[in-house]
Amino acid sequence: MRVILLGTAAGGGFPQWNCACALCVSDAPPRTQDCVAVSADGEDWYLLNVSPDIRAQILATRPLRAGPGPREIPLRGVLLTDAELDHSLGLLLLREAGGLPVWAPDAVLHALSERFPARSIIDGYGGWGWLPSSEVAIDGLRVSVLPVSDKRPKYARTSTEDGPWVVAYRIEDLRTGGVFVYAPCLKSWPEGFDDFTRDAGLVLLDATFYAPDEMSGATAAEVGDGAQLAMGHLPITGSLAKLRPGPRWAYTHLNNTNPVVDPASPEHAAVLNGGASLPLDGTEFKL
Repeated sequence: MRVILLGTAAGGGFPQWNCACALCVSDAPPRTQDCVAVSADGEDWYLLNVSPDIRAQILATRPLRAGPGPREIPLRGVLLTDAELDHSLGLLLLREAGGLPVWAPDAVLHALSERFPARSIIDGYGGWGWLPSSEVAIDGLRVSVLPVSDKRPKYARTSTEDGPWVVAYRIEDLRTGGVFVYAPCLKSWPEGFDDFTRDAGLVLLDATFYAPDEMSGATAAEVGDGAQLAMGHLPITGSLAKLRPGPRWAYTHLNNTNPVVDPASPEHAAVLNGGASLPLDGTEFKL
């Protein structure tokens, strides 16, 4: 199984266009918004979330580019972990794909129909399918789902739809036995997550924030730690100590306020010393 990190930043990317904090004006390497591509054979590719940066991400990733025919593409489907805009807006940019299956939690499918009408917009281009994440079917890969939270996106915060609203995916290569776990949005260390990641060769974790109060310090905004935690992201300081020997642990979905975006920061060093990595866009793993 090949796993390519197309983007590794949280919503807005890094640097953010509307921010002049110390990190956003620094020389730290830029990152586009979180998105991953996986393939069992290197020919048929599936996207895990679809960021607003998907066009640039595809063009920067040779295995995902069109060809060999003039209108042939290697994309075969999309798996959404949640309904956040930074994970779903890219669907609109894929409207001319000729139709793809999209798997997502039931609440997410409902939100993309009733709260943010992406489905009705894209369906006008024909051939799209909208399926529950419990029914993912991909040749050569076995996909399992773990509910991780009921955190709704802002545009659907009044929704009464039952969750889960956010899930993690465990993807196993049936030929090699390699296992990849994708969990970019963790509100907490969920029950059953240790078993879910057991025997995994790679686990990609939520790194939106390093500490629970960092937004106030980084942007001089009055954002308390309670309000930040309500955004649904377990900070690195809450997950790093839970990492155990065995899997390769890596962090993604980095917010522009997270000091680990600077490779020279002590926080970046602390993550590496804690047994995890902070891969950049374009990093590929083989499992």
